[in-house]
Amino acid sequence: MRLHCEVEVVSRHLPALGLRNRGKGVRAVLSLCQQAPRTPPGPRAGGERGGRHPACLFISTLKDKRGTRYELKENIEQFFTKFVDEGKATVRLKEPPVDICLSKANSSSLKGFLSAVRLAHRGCDVEAPLSTLTPVKTSEFEKFKTKMVITSKKDYPLSKNFPYSLEHLQTSYCGLVRVDMRMLCLKNLRKLDLSHNHIKKLPATIGDLIHLQELNLNDNHLESFSVALCQSTLRKSLRSLDISKNKIKALPVQFCQLRELTDLKLDDNELIRLPFKMGQLRNLRFLSAARNKLPFLPSEFKNLSLEYLDLFGNTFEQPKVLPVIHLQMPLTLLESSARTILYNRIPYGSHIIPFHLCQDLDTAKTCVCGRYSISSFIQGTTTMNLHSVAHTVVLVDNMGGTEAPIISYFCSLACYVNSCDMLK
Repeated sequence: MRLHCEVEVVSRHLPALGLRNRGKGVRAVLSLCQQAPRTPPGPRAGGERGGRHPACLFISTLKDKRGTRYELKENIEQFFTKFVDEGKATVRLKEPPVDICLSKANSSSLKGFLSAVRLAHRGCDVEAPLSTLTPVKTSEFEKFKTKMVITSKKDYPLSKNFPYSLEHLQTSYCGLVRVDMRMLCLKNLRKLDLSHNHIKKLPATIGDLIHLQELNLNDNHLESFSVALCQSTLRKSLRSLDISKNKIKALPVQFCQLRELTDLKLDDNELIRLPFKMGQLRNLRFLSAARNKLPFLPSEFKNLSLEYLDLFGNTFEQPKVLPVIHLQMPLTLLESSARTILYNRIPYGSHIIPFHLCQDLDTAKTCVCGRYSISSFIQGTTTMNLHSVAHTVVLVDNMGGTEAPIISYFCSLACYVNSCDMLK
């Protein structure tokens, strides 16, 4: 019986000696072994079943394939299994006084392995087949690969699964027209690179990869980025997103819920606008949206604080002299209620109010005064020097300019008049 995971053996004597452990596990194969007897076993009294020797725990690493053996019978002081569903557990031995810390294990395999270890500790027969006390082969560690890079279709694993322990998977130039669902079972995945394929649509289940930090979809055939992905667990994990060289015309307003993003690449798409709540991406530091069809930037763009910004090659328009007025006097009941809900941050959802009202609230425009409006507003445009939001700015045009048009909304005539200096 074997378990592939990361292991750190922590001596409980080290703190007393003023020493510290590294605090980092190494890839290992854990085997529950039946130690071969040194002398041939004789008949047991009363025909006792099995005649087995006590099982032991055998830990092998790539550097130490011969492994280290630990006795188990009546030698376990405590099990720590609070995070077993996350593939983590600790076995505390009496002699030697060490804690065997397990991590990055398949949770179901870990539970089965710990159950067998408990039986061995009690001196009971282990029902699962036990391994032999022999050095582990190098091929065993291939099952615990954390990185796999495939850059041609002939190397793509069509007949076998990916190692479940993968943290970095790249499958580029493989001609994929859809995301392989086997990838979505890799719960430890932190970096997924599907660049240079022919993928047209992303499954919402990518959001089930709770540890995913980097997603590269450069050079595919994507036409959209779904709302479901924006509202998945990617909101808490995703740091870097590359969807350059696709066919995306617009991103949903919910895209701005990916608030952990630090790097965003949108180059060479067909974007006609950026999400107008762009300013909510407070952690964003690197933004590239070159060679799109952006006529202007959203008003909340000025709330960003970037280190690098590239908007070269967009079809920016000259600011309009006259504003576009959509004021309603008096305000409709819908407009007044929506403003109250948003201003007071009252929770809402499709389980409380109709879905189309949720959409109206999600797409509400933010006035320069901080209030909101749905359909009653004044729209004006002006120019903004991009150095006010980014330390490094790639030239907006061939003339060496770093200014771009920005659109602003005003909830009332008073707000517009008070801001008229900004619009000059």
